[in-house]
Amino acid sequence: MASLTPTEKYNLISRGLQEVLGKEQIESILAERDLNVYWGTAPTGKPHLGYFVPMTKIADFLEAGCHITVLVADIHAFLDNMKAPMELVGKRAEYYTQLIKATLTSMGVPTERLKFVLGSSFQLTPEYSLANMKLCSKTTVHDAKKAGAEVVKQVDSPLLSGLIYPGMQALDEEFLGVDAQFGGIDQRKIFVFAEKILPAIGYKKRAHLMNTMVPGLAGPKMSSSDPDTKIDLLEAPENVKRKLAKAFCEEGNVAENGILAFVKTVLFPLRSMNGKTPSFSILRPEKFGGDVIYTSYEDLENDFKEKRVHPGDLKKAVTDAINELLAPIRKWFDNDELRKLTEDAYPTPKPEPKAKPVKSNKPVANAALEVDISRLDIRVARILEAKIHEANPNSFVSTVDCGGGDIRTVVSGLAKYIPLEEMQNRLVCAVCNLKPGKFQGVLSGAMLLAGSSADDSVVELLQPPAGLEAGDVIEFEGFAQADRTSQEKLNPKHLIFEKVSEDFKISPEGIALYKDLQFSTKAGPVTLKSLKEGRIR
Repeated sequence: MASLTPTEKYNLISRGLQEVLGKEQIESILAERDLNVYWGTAPTGKPHLGYFVPMTKIADFLEAGCHITVLVADIHAFLDNMKAPMELVGKRAEYYTQLIKATLTSMGVPTERLKFVLGSSFQLTPEYSLANMKLCSKTTVHDAKKAGAEVVKQVDSPLLSGLIYPGMQALDEEFLGVDAQFGGIDQRKIFVFAEKILPAIGYKKRAHLMNTMVPGLAGPKMSSSDPDTKIDLLEAPENVKRKLAKAFCEEGNVAENGILAFVKTVLFPLRSMNGKTPSFSILRPEKFGGDVIYTSYEDLENDFKEKRVHPGDLKKAVTDAINELLAPIRKWFDNDELRKLTEDAYPTPKPEPKAKPVKSNKPVANAALEVDISRLDIRVARILEAKIHEANPNSFVSTVDCGGGDIRTVVSGLAKYIPLEEMQNRLVCAVCNLKPGKFQGVLSGAMLLAGSSADDSVVELLQPPAGLEAGDVIEFEGFAQADRTSQEKLNPKHLIFEKVSEDFKISPEGIALYKDLQFSTKAGPVTLKSLKEGRIR
């Protein structure tokens, strides 16, 4: 660090950032001394893989000689979430502190120039309260709402807690005694507000460093309610593999690719620390192009864009890299004290009582019932006609007979795997009690089940035995077939299909299974044309 010039330090501090506010201010400070930077995190939900993105930049700051303050913002978490009492928030603050230390250690980052500060240690003092009142006297409701527009939930009648949140984040800069605050580009309005309001109440203006926003594993479909779009920092290796296998990674698509974004914003920067030449390896058989070692992200992105790197090969390489990063974190928490802290901070939910039987002819639509295969209405169906989607050449729009005159339109993203002629007048397996929804602009009334290889290179529709008709049932030993007249329509928010389908698989003999139970019909089991082992989606 001592050998770096001020310019080299600034370049390291600013590399990969989307925006810097106060460049001249930072350069002026670096000409005289090292920079003091703060990054804040509110201890609410469990930190996930996305935390490696700010951690990677903190590694850059430390390499540039910066003094880093990590604000574990327990008061902010209480104001922002309001779902947990302060006692629970306190346990989560301890959990976050341990997890951040473990994460930086897993990255090989020395932490001597890093300190942790609990928000309540100074935000509840008389001095801070008086400064906060002074700030409030200079802030309009309009400015407070505008400042928090990207990070605080916007409603017609906002809670006062959401309005004071941005002001407190600005005030923290003064009470932590820093030169700059680091955060995501989504906090830009808070940062601009801070630059305006602090001088108005007698404090100096700070600089602001902003990271780009990185897509999640599900790309444009990321959902905070879907656990498969996030990987916990203590996730088991097999879960990492499973979630990466399901992650959105469309062939040739580099714009909405969370896996490539992780390679760009985490793996390459980490592997270039301390002047090292970064490398990222794609390992594959010679018949698929052989092994390739990339020393620049741009070369990898270009090869993926030109379809010289298959999504399956990229997923495998990133899975291995992530598990390598997570291994020291798992080891850090592998003791009784930290296992207890984890349980105290995030108690295992108590099972909900089973719903009492409802005597009614109306569909039972609730998520308290057992989540198993009995919740799905899976039938033999027949595709009467399939066409290429007008707006998406990778999808089919099919007219499907689900039995008994029940004709539905179904959209399926199978056109890049299955020839159009193979979709005509054929038997399939369809999930028929999902709530209809628009998919690529077309209302889709069912889901066609398909099997895929581990790397998604082969995808085939499930194949019911010959001699069946549309409407014939798919049965599972030990589970009663639901009465279709009262079958619930599954609300997508409850993720019933997603949870049940985690136990779908293909046997080594090519038979479709739920756990170890066959997809059975009166004519025999449901099979796959050529796939032996794999998953069903």
